[in-house]
Amino acid sequence: MFKNFPTRYADVLDWEWAQFDPYAHDLLERDLTPETLHDWMRDYSNFSSMIFELRSRLHVASTVNTTDEEADRRFKNFMARIFPEYQKVAFLTDKKLLESGLQPENFAVPLRNIRAGVELFREENLPLQVQESELGTAYNKIIGAQSVEWDGQEKTLSQMGPIFLEGDRDRREQAWRLIEERRLADQDALNDLWRQFMGLRKTIAHNAGYQTYREYAWRDRKRFDYTPEDAIAFTNAIEETVVPAAARLREKQRVQLGYAALRPWDTEVDPLGREPLHPFVSVAVLAEKAETIFNRVDPELGGYFATMRRENLLDLDNRKGKAPGGYCTSFPVEGRPFIFQNAVGLQGDVRTLLHESGHAFHNFERQKLPYLQQRFSPMEFNEVASMAMELIASPYLEASDGGYYVGPDANRARIEHLENIIHFWPYMAVVVAFQHWIYTHHDTATDPEKCDEKWTELWGRFMKGVDYSGLEQYIPNRWRRQLHIFRLPFYYVEYGLAQLGAVQVWGNALQDPARALTQYRQALALGGTVTLPELYQTAGAKLAFDVATLGEAVQLIETTVDSLAV
Repeated sequence: MFKNFPTRYADVLDWEWAQFDPYAHDLLERDLTPETLHDWMRDYSNFSSMIFELRSRLHVASTVNTTDEEADRRFKNFMARIFPEYQKVAFLTDKKLLESGLQPENFAVPLRNIRAGVELFREENLPLQVQESELGTAYNKIIGAQSVEWDGQEKTLSQMGPIFLEGDRDRREQAWRLIEERRLADQDALNDLWRQFMGLRKTIAHNAGYQTYREYAWRDRKRFDYTPEDAIAFTNAIEETVVPAAARLREKQRVQLGYAALRPWDTEVDPLGREPLHPFVSVAVLAEKAETIFNRVDPELGGYFATMRRENLLDLDNRKGKAPGGYCTSFPVEGRPFIFQNAVGLQGDVRTLLHESGHAFHNFERQKLPYLQQRFSPMEFNEVASMAMELIASPYLEASDGGYYVGPDANRARIEHLENIIHFWPYMAVVVAFQHWIYTHHDTATDPEKCDEKWTELWGRFMKGVDYSGLEQYIPNRWRRQLHIFRLPFYYVEYGLAQLGAVQVWGNALQDPARALTQYRQALALGGTVTLPELYQTAGAKLAFDVATLGEAVQLIETTVDSLAV
């Protein structure tokens, strides 16, 4: 057993690797037998948890304020000097476990993942992965610094969101063009980053013995339960089943607005001319009402969220210098999640908080497993945890249930959410098909202009119903603002598959809410101890890529929208 190993991340915040090394040496030198297995695994888990918590804490600090030079320095130092050393030790420690022939209880799937990681590990890739992380930080800084002058004030692009809900079409168009021109201004800088990313990824894949980065990434993401061909089949099923449904929604919107054509600045405005939904006036209210909703869903989940509020584990407001997007990360030593988002007062912010809270609840549930390695569940299911929570919580959005909306506005918010699901799948298909093309045409795709051409082609294939006449130059730039393409290659199909799983969980909840919630929580508690199809099955769903399952989901959404609109 470790002696005097720190129990708080603050105790190791300024450590260099030399201070971690004695504990790593202990793990590598200690005898591993059936009798010592549990203590060894516990120490390995605690050691790894501290490293991952430190990485999460430093990453959070670098994203809540991208202008904080000290936070940036600490994170870069960790990623350059400490994490690569940990990766070397983790490789040797995992190898030791594999060579022992021992298997901790409930560890078959984690052991499968460990075996894949050992096979993939190459020490020469560690400095390349550091460079990749630094490029990701540079990307965040470029996007985080984007702002425009509007109504005499400097606004982040996220803060411009409410403009597109206004009834004044001319103002919407002016805002849209202003934003797109601002994004174009960073095109050269992002192109330069892109070429660097692509060069690094090609080398990383080749170093690991793979011909293409797609092969490498599939293995690196531990995708054992479906293939690249399945992912492409899923995009084809979306084209057949969802794209027509999305086009129907756009045409309905165009007719209701009375426009000859629906333009890109028209897609978010209410088609019936109603004032935009304003669900909250401050992030304090956003969090307070979310807690009430979660208590209605399940008192224990509500208690989890109350803990996060009490312990300042939420950073919800949008501000200049803050990194874009939203995420939930975990602090495994403390046994706590952390939620980051950029709320500006829109209905989408409510959905984001419900979504990230689903991830947080997943973290609370799987934290009960004894070893960190058992808690690494696949992202394809992690997103079910979040997306299903958006839908499970939606019946409690009305103020009478403690939620955000009075009367028909609650139904309106639910309709918008469900219609956004329909619109999301085709966009997901664009991103997924684009990434598969990139990494099967690596040299061609290293040229950003070729990427522009492919993105435009895919956009025309999947994104129907919005007229970009005279605006064609803005379409290809859209891929540069999708951070997953730059920072998390091949991390996007998870959203689409999980959305389909979440709709199935929600469908169960419409029939039997208590049973559906029980199944949902049972699946969360499994962490990564069973296969991906088994996680879906436990949650009351199935992992699917086919037209029939998508068709059932679309039908349920359209039927529910019709019932809520009455």
